[in-house]
Amino acid sequence: MTAADAGLLSVRATALRAHVPGTVSANVEELGGRPVVLVRIDPTLRRGALDEASGATLAVAARAALEARIPLVGVLASSGADVNDGVAALHGWGTAARAIAACSGVVPILLAVTGATVSGPALLLGMADVVVLTDAASAYVVGPGAVAAFTGEQLTASSLGGPGVHRRSSGVAAAVVTDEAAAVDLLSVVLAHLPQSCDEEPPLWASDDPVDRATPEAGRVVPPTATGSYDVRDVARAVVDDGELLELWGGWAPNLVTAFATLGGRSIGIVANQPLALAGTLDIPASQKGARFVALCDAFNVSVLTLVDTPGFFPGKDLEWRGMIRHGAQLVGAYARATVPRVCVVLRKAYGGAYIVMDSKDMGNDLCLAWPSAEMAVMGAQGAVQILHRREDVETQQRLQAEYEATLLTPWVAAERGLVDAVIDPGDTRREVAAAFDALATKREVLGRRSHDNLPL
Repeated sequence: MTAADAGLLSVRATALRAHVPGTVSANVEELGGRPVVLVRIDPTLRRGALDEASGATLAVAARAALEARIPLVGVLASSGADVNDGVAALHGWGTAARAIAACSGVVPILLAVTGATVSGPALLLGMADVVVLTDAASAYVVGPGAVAAFTGEQLTASSLGGPGVHRRSSGVAAAVVTDEAAAVDLLSVVLAHLPQSCDEEPPLWASDDPVDRATPEAGRVVPPTATGSYDVRDVARAVVDDGELLELWGGWAPNLVTAFATLGGRSIGIVANQPLALAGTLDIPASQKGARFVALCDAFNVSVLTLVDTPGFFPGKDLEWRGMIRHGAQLVGAYARATVPRVCVVLRKAYGGAYIVMDSKDMGNDLCLAWPSAEMAVMGAQGAVQILHRREDVETQQRLQAEYEATLLTPWVAAERGLVDAVIDPGDTRREVAAAFDALATKREVLGRRSHDNLPL
């Protein structure tokens, strides 16, 4: 343990398999004042290679976290299976992977990557709930040498699997920080929004921010024109306690914002379309990002607030060929099976299938609110008129477009049909959402008897 870690992790540690040789150490320690099972892979010993004993230690740590119902936290840097141990090393890693998989959805799995993490150990990152990389980290399943041999493409470890790649392109990194101390510190903040296990509620936060505080600034953020851009995080900050957001995966799929915050002292997860990127449309990465975050919140009893402003799915053959149908269904499935309290607020545009996917009433949200500026329809007025009245002259089309906007493109139509529970003033958003989550605090659902669904992963 370094001096920097000493302020974050309690010195009162209970060691697991302390005398078993290998590159992995496991201890029950405190992180942010809460007990966790902390595992470390020592990169100074055989570059962190995992032999059979090291894999077994990882497995023991995961089982201890599962049985004690406390989070599993890891600090990783590993060159992969130890070639000196032969096939036994592979089985050791497989044993660890199975034990960690059993923890998923039961206790939080939080990992910090501090150096090169290669092959099998790299796959562990994909099994974690939240992964933080340091500037010195890299992670990949197949290394630059093998890539060059198979494809002829010359890559460095950084260009293949460095922190920039995993922050912007792969979505592995929820955040990138400077060093190990900063990574552990960030994981402790993430942990503060989560319970010890799925059997508990997230801890309450202390805040002096009144839940009935007016939020007129939230409405002022949104431009009067439907095509105007704004930062949806400003709306979220106006609503949550003390204006504080813990945004995760901010560099990946920036057209969708996912963040933890508190409201009335309760931890909530926020999913919001971001008009600053791709006009807030949904594409494959955004669908994956949203689905993963909603599933994380649902697993650990964190209420979900969805802020909607999307003109639809991003069009293009590339997305369709890459599986927009399958990946869009991931977001559908995540919302449809979520049982935590869910509140949806439509800020502005809510068009087509993307509107339905973003936790609309029929997706099962507990309360659907809309601002007066909300535009809820199959498509925008201009597109609808061009389809329905394409043979009319320009003047007639403009008149029909104005009529469409005034009569059909309003939240009142949806409210009359029960698809919106209330149309609220933006200044009342914090009060209304906080009251909803307060009323839903005792919500419970009885789950059906089945092993699991078979929706897209």
